Amino acid sequence: MKIGIVGGTGDIGEGMAMRLSTIFDLVVGSREQDKAEASCTMTRETLRKRGKECSLNGVTNQDAVDKADVVILAIPFAHVVPTLSTLCGFEDKIVISPVNPMEKRDHFVFDPPPEGSAALLIRKLLPKEARLCCAFNTIAANRWKSLDDELVYSVPVCGDDEEAKKQVMGIVNQISGLQAFNAGPLAVSPMIESLTPLVLNIARYNKMRDVGIQFR
Repeated sequence: MKIGIVGGTGDIGEGMAMRLSTIFDLVVGSREQDKAEASCTMTRETLRKRGKECSLNGVTNQDAVDKADVVILAIPFAHVVPTLSTLCGFEDKIVISPVNPMEKRDHFVFDPPPEGSAALLIRKLLPKEARLCCAFNTIAANRWKSLDDELVYSVPVCGDDEEAKKQVMGIVNQISGLQAFNAGPLAVSPMIESLTPLVLNIARYNKMRDVGIQFR
């Protein structure tokens, strides 16, 4: 299985690449291929110092879609529409959205589009053959990059394609200490995305560093 990360040079994309490239064959996308290649060089060196082998290559965002079986959209909500409007070839691909629409005011606020969630907006922007799931929403960029720490979190996964959802959960369960949970159809995505501002508010008001979701 080859995984592509669209927006792979952002904070979350780089962190995910550090974790996923030791397990999967990865292509890291960016608007500029040189930037993606530089990010991959940094990731390889970081992992080499920890005695870990990895498989990743820097490409354009379009190549990340074209070359991958599974595409992760590691992009801020504000970039969803402009980024997806430049890309094609999502037909029959599994697409994962960890995107959270929120604002930082005097506290963090869930701020979804009229569709109700980032995932439901993305569903409208992708071809109907794309197999969209919502996952990884509550894991912060700094946690992905803290390679010395286990990620002991629960990851709710929702989507309308049951086989795609099963494959995404299988990916989740291979990463660090993550555990995937079937959260139902894509209509549940507003609930999942709204967990992130909640987690951030709890961390802020209780002066906590490592806040995550666990289901027991």
